[in-house]
Amino acid sequence: MNAYSDYLSEIKDRANQGLAPKPIDDGALVSDIIALIEDAGNEQRADALKFFIYNTLPGTTSAADVKAAFLKKIVLGETVVPEITPAFALELLSHMKGGPSVRVLLDIALGEESPIARQAGEVLKTQVFLYDADMFRLRDAFKAGNPIAEDVLKSYAKAEFFTKLPDVEDEIKVVTFIAAEGDISTDLLSPGNQAHSRSDRELHGQCMISPAAQQEIVALQKQHPDKRVMMIAEKGTMGVGSSRMSGVNNVALWTGKQASPYVPFVNFAPIVAGTNGISPIFATTVDVTGGIGINLKNWVRKTDKDGKPVLDNDGNPILEQKYSVATGTVLTIDVKNKQLRDEAGKELVDIAAAFTPQKLEFMKAGSSYAIVFGKKLQTFAAQTLGVEPVTVFASNKEIAIEGQGLTAVEKIFNRNAVGVTPGKILHAGSDVRVKVNIVGSQDTTGLMTAQELEAMAATVISPLVDGAYQSGCHTASVWDKKAQANIPKLMKFMNDFGLITARDPKGVYHAMTDVIHKVLNDITVDDWAIIIGGDSHTRMSKGVAFGADSGTVALALATGEATMPIPQSVKVTFKGTMQPHMDFRDVVHATQAQMLKQCGDNVFQGRIIEVHIGTLLADQAFTFTDWTAEMKAKASICISQDETLIESLEIAKSRIQIMIDKGMENAAGTLKGLITKADKRIAEIRSGEKPALAPDANAKYFAEVVVDLDVINEPMIADPDVNNPDVSKRYTHDTIRPISYYDGTKKVDLGFVGSCMVHKGDMKIVAQMLKNLEKARGKVEFKAPLVVAAPTYNIIDELKAEGDWEILERYSGFEFSDLLPKANARTEYENVLYLERPGCNLCMGNQEKAEKGDTVLATSTRLFQGRVVEDSSDKKGESLLASTPVVVLSAILGRMPSTEEYMAAVEGIDLTKFAPPKVAPIDAQSVHY
Repeated sequence: MNAYSDYLSEIKDRANQGLAPKPIDDGALVSDIIALIEDAGNEQRADALKFFIYNTLPGTTSAADVKAAFLKKIVLGETVVPEITPAFALELLSHMKGGPSVRVLLDIALGEESPIARQAGEVLKTQVFLYDADMFRLRDAFKAGNPIAEDVLKSYAKAEFFTKLPDVEDEIKVVTFIAAEGDISTDLLSPGNQAHSRSDRELHGQCMISPAAQQEIVALQKQHPDKRVMMIAEKGTMGVGSSRMSGVNNVALWTGKQASPYVPFVNFAPIVAGTNGISPIFATTVDVTGGIGINLKNWVRKTDKDGKPVLDNDGNPILEQKYSVATGTVLTIDVKNKQLRDEAGKELVDIAAAFTPQKLEFMKAGSSYAIVFGKKLQTFAAQTLGVEPVTVFASNKEIAIEGQGLTAVEKIFNRNAVGVTPGKILHAGSDVRVKVNIVGSQDTTGLMTAQELEAMAATVISPLVDGAYQSGCHTASVWDKKAQANIPKLMKFMNDFGLITARDPKGVYHAMTDVIHKVLNDITVDDWAIIIGGDSHTRMSKGVAFGADSGTVALALATGEATMPIPQSVKVTFKGTMQPHMDFRDVVHATQAQMLKQCGDNVFQGRIIEVHIGTLLADQAFTFTDWTAEMKAKASICISQDETLIESLEIAKSRIQIMIDKGMENAAGTLKGLITKADKRIAEIRSGEKPALAPDANAKYFAEVVVDLDVINEPMIADPDVNNPDVSKRYTHDTIRPISYYDGTKKVDLGFVGSCMVHKGDMKIVAQMLKNLEKARGKVEFKAPLVVAAPTYNIIDELKAEGDWEILERYSGFEFSDLLPKANARTEYENVLYLERPGCNLCMGNQEKAEKGDTVLATSTRLFQGRVVEDSSDKKGESLLASTPVVVLSAILGRMPSTEEYMAAVEGIDLTKFAPPKVAPIDAQSVHY
C-alpha cells in the first residue's frame, strides 16, 4: 500500500493549494486502490471507489491497463463489486477511449456468445480509437463467422459512432467575457513561465489570465447558468504567438464542457472570439477540442463619403464600433443560420466561417482527431465487409483551377496528399489530408503530447513518419526539481514510443539540449517534406513546417498524417545589394517594414511566405523562415538553388551522423534512414531528375513583396510594442525602427545572444567582436550583462576546434557545466559574459528571466510581455530585438550604439551576408510527384 499512502500525502499537499486529488496515471496505485475496494470492511474503501471510478486517467496509461483488467473481471462475473454492476463496468470501459479498454471489450464481445458479449459489442460500436491490431481482430473474427464482429463492422461501415452522437445545437446562448484588449497572446492563457505544470490541468488552470479574471468568469456563470461564456480579444486577434494547447485547455477548463463524468479536468468545446478572429495556428488547436472560434468584426475602419479610410494624426485608420461585446453582454450564436445575434434577435455578423461542414463535425465529435480516426475506421470496416462506405462525413473541398500553375506549398501538398480525387491537381483553399514526414515534440508541451497519445490509445509511432525528435531545449537552462520530475519521464515515454530523444532514458549518451528547431532543420532531408512541430517556431528552411498544438503533434505521431487547407502564399523576392556593414538579421526585420509599406496591411498573416533566398545555406536561411512566426505567417518555404540545397543536405547528413556517433540511434534505424533519404535526394538533384523545389512561372499569389536591399543602410530594431497606448496595435506585428531612432542613448540593461534565430556565424561574430575590441582597447569591459547561449552543442565543438571558444571563455564570468547543471534560475546579473548551456534560455522565460523592469536587447524571437522580463514596481520590462553585433556592442556600452559607433565596431567582422539569386528558380512545368 506504499503507492496509496504516498497518494494520500500528495492529496493533503494539494488540498493546501486548493487543489483536488491529482488524476491517477500509475498502475501500481490503481492496484492498491483495487485491493481496498475488494476489502469490504476497510474504512478507506469508499474513497478508493471514488478514485477508481472518477479519478483514473483513460487511454494507454498503466492505470488504465489495471482498471480495464479489473472491470473485465466484473463484467464476466469473476468478481463482484456491489457499487459497480457489469452494466456500469461496461459504461466505464466506454469512457476509457481505447488501448486496454478496447482490448477488453473485444475479449468480451468476441468470446462466448452471451447477452454480455452482445452488450460489449454495443459499447464497441461507440468507440473510434481502434488501431490495426484491434481492427484485425474484428476482421479475423468476422471471417471466422462471429456474428457480433459482423454486427460491429456493419455499424462502423455506417459510421454510427458518429451519426448517433447528438447534433450541435441550433442555437447557443453565450455571455461575453473580454479577456483583454488588443491581440491576446497565448502566453496570457497559458504563461510560458508556468510550463512545468501544463500536464496537471487543474493546477495549470490557475495561471490563466489572473485570479480576478477567473472569479469574474465564475460570477458570469452563476449569473447566467443557462449560457456559456465566450472569451473575447477586443480590438484584436485571439491566440497569437503559438498554438498552445494548454491555453485552449485552460479556456475549456474555465468555460467549456466536461468531456466525461469519469475523467476529471478534461473539458472540451470552448468558445473564443476576437474582433479580428482567431489566429490560424490557434484556430487549429480550438478545432482539436471541438471548440468554436468566431471573427466578431465588431470594430471597423471609419470611412469618408468616398469610402476611403479616415486616418488619425499618425496616419493610421480610425476604428469605430459596429456593436458592443462588453463583458456581460448576452448574445446568441445561431448555428443553423450561421449568424451572431444580439439578445433581441438582430443579426450582428455572419459567422459562416466558424461553422464549415468540417468544423461542425469536429464540434459534434468533440475533437478533430476523433474524425480522423473515425474516417479510417469506417473505411476499414467497409473494405472488410466488401461494401461501399455510407456517405456520412463532409467531403473535402477540392479546388482545381485550369491553367493556373502551383506555388511551392501547393506542390508540396499535392505530392503528400492522401485520399484526393485521382489525377486532380489542387490549389489553395482545398482541404487536404497529407502525409507528415518529420515530427517534433518539445519538452514543455511534450508531457501533454504524451497524454494525448495515451488518450488516443497510441503505443508506437506511425511507420509513415520518416523521423521524429523529442527535445530538451526548453528546460535546458535549469535542472531544478520540476525538470527532474518531468523530463526523465517524458524522455522514456517518447523513446519507447519511437522518437529520437534529447536525453537517453538509460543514461548512456550525453544529454543533447540543442534547440528543437535546429535539430528538426537538420533531420529534414527533403525540400518536399511536411513537418509538424509542437512549437510556433517550427519553421524549417527545407520543406514546409507548421507549428502545432500537442494534440495535432500526437495525431501526426500516431497516424503519420495531418489535415488542413492548402494555404495561400505571398511571394518574397529581393533586389539590390546588401551593404557591407549590415547583417542578414537586419534584412529579416526590414522585410516586415517594407511589406507594410508596400501592402498597407500585414499580408503575411495566416499565409505561407514563399521566400526566394536560394543562395543562403539552410542554417542562415532559417533566420528568415524562423522569423515568419513573428510576422504571423502560417508557415514559410525557402526556395533554394540546386547547389545550395545539396550543400545544406550534406551538412544535415554530417550532423545526423554525429547524433548516431553519440549513440542516439534507435532500434528502427531512424537516423540511418534519414541519411539514406538525403543521399537519394542529392542524387535526384544532381541527375536533374528532380531539381530543388520551385514554384511554377504561372503560379498565383495573394501578394508579392520585393525587398530592396539598397535602402537597408543601418541596423533595424524590432519592438514588440506591447505597451502601445493603442491596444489594437499590440502584437499585430512588430514595430521596426532604424537604430538611429534611439540616438545612441537608449539604456540597455541586458543583452542576449541565443535562441533558434542564431547560428554558428552569430557565435563567431561575438568572438570576432571581442577580439577586435580587445586589440583596440587592450581589454573589453561590459557595462551590461551579456548572456550567450549557443543553439547546439555541435556549434560549440566547432568553435572550440576553430579557436573561437577560447576568447568567449576568457571573458565569461559564468560557463555552464554539464556535470554540475544549475539547480536554480538566476535572478540577478553582473556586468559579465554568461556562457549558458545550449537551449532556449531567456527566450522561453519558463526558467531564466531578466531582472524585473530591465530593458533587454536580444537576438531571439518576439518576447511576449512578462515572458523574458517582468515589470518592476516603478518600470515596465522591455524587450527589443536586434542583430548579434548590435546586441554585443550594446552590452559593452550599456546602451544602444549610434550608427557611427556600430559601423566602426563591425569593420572587418564577417557578418552574415546575402545576395539575391541572379536568376529566379522557376519551373517551366509543374512537378507534382
